[in-house]
Amino acid sequence: MATLLIVDDDQELRRSFDKLLSDKLYTILTASSGEESLAIIESACIDLVIIDVCLPGMNGLKTFKAMREIDPHITGIIMTAFSTTETAIEAMKIGAFDYVTKPFDIPEIFTLIDQAVEAGRRVRSRVDMDVVPKITSSEIIIGQSKVMQELYKTIGRVAPTDATVLIRGESGTGKELVARALYQHSLRAREPFLIINCVAIPENLLESELFGYEKGTFTGAIGRRIGRIEQANGGTIFLDEIGDMPLSLQPKILRLLEERRIERLGGHETIPVNVRIIAATNRDLESAIADGYFREDLYYRLKVVTIRIPPLRERLQDIPRLIDHFLARFSSEMNVDNPGMTLEAKEIVSRYNWSGNVRELSNAIQKALIFSRGCSVRPEDITHVIEKRDETYESANERSPAEETLQWIRRVLLSKKYENVFEYLNDSFSSAVIGASLEITGGNKSIAAKLLGLSRPTLQAKIDKYRLKVETHVKAVNPSCPESLSVVEKSSLHVVNNSDSNFTE
Repeated sequence: MATLLIVDDDQELRRSFDKLLSDKLYTILTASSGEESLAIIESACIDLVIIDVCLPGMNGLKTFKAMREIDPHITGIIMTAFSTTETAIEAMKIGAFDYVTKPFDIPEIFTLIDQAVEAGRRVRSRVDMDVVPKITSSEIIIGQSKVMQELYKTIGRVAPTDATVLIRGESGTGKELVARALYQHSLRAREPFLIINCVAIPENLLESELFGYEKGTFTGAIGRRIGRIEQANGGTIFLDEIGDMPLSLQPKILRLLEERRIERLGGHETIPVNVRIIAATNRDLESAIADGYFREDLYYRLKVVTIRIPPLRERLQDIPRLIDHFLARFSSEMNVDNPGMTLEAKEIVSRYNWSGNVRELSNAIQKALIFSRGCSVRPEDITHVIEKRDETYESANERSPAEETLQWIRRVLLSKKYENVFEYLNDSFSSAVIGASLEITGGNKSIAAKLLGLSRPTLQAKIDKYRLKVETHVKAVNPSCPESLSVVEKSSLHVVNNSDSNFTE
């Protein structure tokens, strides 16, 4: 449960915050002056400060600045009834999460508070590496495989430098955890760490969020606003999903990296900034460059140091350790005894191709733990979760034909329905390939054999083996002319007495 400190000399406002936010399961502390609030900061762990500018004695800005000297990672929202441009700028420069003007909309302030608490949690939460599975924190990079040991070494070497880092890895591998580990072990660890997701923020808002804007730049710009980059001066900016950044914004990021200067939206003044850039992507940037979606010069500026996070399939020996960790973590969160997992279930988990990597594995373990109903997680608990996941993918039509084939193979392997599963898979696939060749050649066995690179007798033997019945048509494909595939009439091809030889498990 997060603890919030409300600092305002208005007793009614403090009571209102206490009543409203207590219902949201926050612990609320209050103070009527800056001096009183500093005493609380010295003695309690505060997740978020909401502080008024106008306070008796020490004003809110000086108070928050003093708070950050005590706790550099404290998160704050500054509020005032008398908004000025200078006050707003100063509030952001001293590290406030945001600045709001009274009176404020209750749902909006609730949303802002939730965002600020989450941002503070990310900065404060220590990312541990290579820990024992008994630790149940979610802020852990787990793995003792050789590739993970190399990752830890790289983080240790790169973190103390100011080098720009590009983190690459598939979805679910833990790119944000690596970025936070780099920050926490850097020389800037006492300075701001701001996360910008280049996909989550709409394109028309991303530029103003990053660089800020001047008064009158657009409708609603009633004053100057400091952008996140300027706000993080002295600290670190993490640009997540950089591969999806709009092309129009990329020159500004390039200028930031080359000159360490920015311009606010609608402004003409260049502003020096001292920030370290860490970026991450799951995109193939080389292909994006070739297709004209990503600037090549920005690519080379970002990859001063490239850290590649291995997918789960490249560190299978870490899966048992991850299983134990997630079982301990989710059992603790659900307030139940850790039931463990049977060896057969662990074997299934270790064999499965987790295309969503650690995130997908984590979700699967959590769901399986729920379905196990307090007993050891069994094979049926795991296969139930995997099957549900496959059904979701199919209904969303998100998989390529190659992925569908792989999923079919995985289901066959996990089902254990066949004695000689390798022979069954080979026969099923061969039957499908031969069937497809006969279909597109109009049932002409000679042309189908040439298309497959087989002799006609060999093809005939396989047709007999898989009991394929073929009705030929006049039109056929010329194997030396691929364009003719589109004009071939389909043959009436049937698989008889071999109903298992297809991809519809």
